[in-house]
Amino acid sequence: MKLDFLKPKSPPLIGIDISTSAVKMVELKETGKNLEMERYVIEPLPKDAVTDGNIANLEAVGEAVKRAWRNMGTRVKTAALALPAAAVITKKITVPAGQTEPELEMQVETEANQYIPFALDEVNLDFQVLGPSPATPDEVEVLIAASRKEKVEDRVAAIEAAGLKAIVMDVESFATQAAFELIQRQLPNSGADQTVAVVDIGASMMHINVIRDGQQVYFREQAFGGNQLTLDIQRKFNLSSEEAEAAKRNGGLPENYEPEVLQPFMDTLALEISRALQFFFTSTQYNTVDHILLAGGCSVIQGLDEIVASRTQVSTMIANPFLNMTQSSRIKTRQLLLDAPSLLIACGLALRRFDP
Repeated sequence: MKLDFLKPKSPPLIGIDISTSAVKMVELKETGKNLEMERYVIEPLPKDAVTDGNIANLEAVGEAVKRAWRNMGTRVKTAALALPAAAVITKKITVPAGQTEPELEMQVETEANQYIPFALDEVNLDFQVLGPSPATPDEVEVLIAASRKEKVEDRVAAIEAAGLKAIVMDVESFATQAAFELIQRQLPNSGADQTVAVVDIGASMMHINVIRDGQQVYFREQAFGGNQLTLDIQRKFNLSSEEAEAAKRNGGLPENYEPEVLQPFMDTLALEISRALQFFFTSTQYNTVDHILLAGGCSVIQGLDEIVASRTQVSTMIANPFLNMTQSSRIKTRQLLLDAPSLLIACGLALRRFDP
């Protein structure tokens, strides 16, 4: 007779994504075999509180985290956070199999010394055994990840200021990959043997994450995002950046907005995505992509998916990791449809709750 209820359940946690434009929180839970979207919130950040993935104004970010947590109405105070990929050095190494944890730690530190351009006492270092090496059976592949301590500490401090506690620190691109596994099932043949480009269009950066059979095969950042559209609106209609941002979100712009500002922006965005794919083809052995998944705030602009599909000649869809989840009664389904593409990283982080 097996008694499962004595096994410690994974502690509840919320996924918190601190991006350039907002603090996003997601809480998931398991009901039977299904995942349920329990609650989420998107709390805008003041301009320049986060720049280039770095927290520039700790107080403002801490306040936004506090507001987000209050508005979310959860009791959970433990969280999973992520660092931008640019702040993390990752390296795959192979080591002899069968080592004890302390031996492995020693070896990882020795190896890390060669790859990390900082003193080891200035970095947070972590590693994960990925499994047997495909090339040599008596070795295992290990992923090393290292980041400057202050990058980690800033994010931890921001949520501690709101009375929350960080128990997981991930990498944004890995969190995106975790959320992608939920979306993969929506693809033909569940995405098997397909190369998928997840294009996350943030406020200031576009992240291109190419995934094949559950493995990230390429990652690139391009400096282009939704802020560009806000700037275009500002210039064209002589508005302040706050007014332009509000008008972009809530409408109410003159009739010439669509043909003269929005349409050119979408064309430029599609061109940037097409260019990013060219970079991918020239720097890897791949020469095709089967699907493009659009994520981030810009991805829900009406008709963008069609423009990208026609420019790249690749089937394009809007990313929604919550499509096959049940939803708690407090979730507004129509609003979630609009918000889902912006919640990829927060969703990937929330999934860490169910890690074995």
